[in-house]
Amino acid sequence: MPQRNWVANAIHKIDADYNRSADTHLIPLALPGFPDIPVYFKDESSHPTGSLKHRLARSLFLYALANGWLHEHSTVIEASSGSTAVSEAYFARLLGLPFIAVMPAATSPDKIAAITFYGGRCHLVDDPAAINAESARLARETGGHFMDQFTYAERATDWRANNNIAESIFKQMAEEPYPVPSWIVCGPGTGGTSATLGRYVRYRRHATRILCADPEHSVFFDYYRSALAGQPDAGLSHGCGSRIEGIGRPRVEASFIPSCVDAMLKVPDALSLAAMRYVSAQLGRRVGGSTGTNFIGVLQLAQQMRAAGEKGAIVTILCDSGERYAHSYYRPDWYIERGIDTVAADAALAQALSGDQPLSLPSLEA
Repeated sequence: MPQRNWVANAIHKIDADYNRSADTHLIPLALPGFPDIPVYFKDESSHPTGSLKHRLARSLFLYALANGWLHEHSTVIEASSGSTAVSEAYFARLLGLPFIAVMPAATSPDKIAAITFYGGRCHLVDDPAAINAESARLARETGGHFMDQFTYAERATDWRANNNIAESIFKQMAEEPYPVPSWIVCGPGTGGTSATLGRYVRYRRHATRILCADPEHSVFFDYYRSALAGQPDAGLSHGCGSRIEGIGRPRVEASFIPSCVDAMLKVPDALSLAAMRYVSAQLGRRVGGSTGTNFIGVLQLAQQMRAAGEKGAIVTILCDSGERYAHSYYRPDWYIERGIDTVAADAALAQALSGDQPLSLPSLEA
């Protein structure tokens, strides 16, 4: 009974925290050359911990508590490239639990500082593909609990309602010219967001389709291709981690459900980051690289819709603030060190925005 009382009190604390928080904004952004295709950004950077992963962390904690996996002496451990760990550190502190984030060594210093701010400890590993195994090892050694976002993201989120991101988007779109968007664009990280969106639109019988924009160094696009061919290859792997933090994975994750997605797009990092800079300039504040990847997906869809004579809205996600990447994406030397041609990418994006030269990127539709 004392353990049940502690769990009930922990869930009450999380619910009270949620009750203190407002919903995130839906921000319109006009696309030059596409007047009949309004675009909206779901601004997840306005969560208390500054990113889309705040929703996931809350769901993972509630899921673990309801399953009896967490107790008052638990050490919480997560494998994360940053944003999920920041949010989980916040909820661990709320419950008075120690937190360890197992992260790639290349994670931005700003994210590491944010995790530390919330009382978390960062355990850095050189091989991005090893963070899950290392997290499991630490959980065994400490007697803690490995939250395992990459396994549980799609099942921890209540996709039917409970003001999940999908329900919130459709409520906020209700008074817009196209209340039911033609497309919603997201990036595949854990797979939890794409699963929630895909399930919700089917459950509510909306015609909206879901596009996942996959970054350059990630296996999800190839996995989706294999699934479309009827031979899903869950053993696919990539030799390095994604440079677009928060999305893309070097291996197939259990929470990515290909059948919840209607289309996928493969986006070069240079274009993702050019789009990040463009969106930042248009909004008057910095956004992260994953938002740029999403925006390339938006632009590709807008081109396809215009060519087909279609009108309709596209909604995408502003995943986090660019302030977390002051030491990487917003530092000119970072691009030089990695041989990324920003001039060519900016020019290609400008031509696509004007309609002069459409983007031609690998894409797949179910």
